[in-house]
Amino acid sequence: MLKASGGGTSSPSPSPSPSTSPSASPSPSPSPSVSPSVSPSASPNPGQGCTATYTVTNSWPGGFQAEVTVKNTRTTPISGWTAGWTYRNGQTISSSWNATVSQSGAAVTAKNVNYNGSLAAGASTSFGFTGNATGANDVPSPVTCSAS
Repeated sequence: MLKASGGGTSSPSPSPSPSTSPSASPSPSPSPSVSPSVSPSASPNPGQGCTATYTVTNSWPGGFQAEVTVKNTRTTPISGWTAGWTYRNGQTISSSWNATVSQSGAAVTAKNVNYNGSLAAGASTSFGFTGNATGANDVPSPVTCSAS
């Protein structure tokens, strides 16, 4: 035994044991992502004061339901808007809500109704419709928007 200067006895300290670091585990491989079958189409029109985004919300053999969101891109309010697009595969509009929608051949025009035309800066509104599609129901592009 060793004598310590304080008058007590002490035993030698055990030697430290080697420490081991955990090895890095391999990172998991990325999982595949699933993308929607129909992507929304947004067409910015910075000089026009609004954007319109078209999204197919449901589809079935021979028909579909879609929604268009109109957003005021100005820093001041707008008092009205008009959105438009052209179908490429013979789609036709059968009914609509929250907009007055008209179609001439493949060209579609949608105008606000009295309760959703005024939009504050950065605000948005949406309208929907059902349609018929006998072939591919691709999202039209561009979808235009103009504000008043």
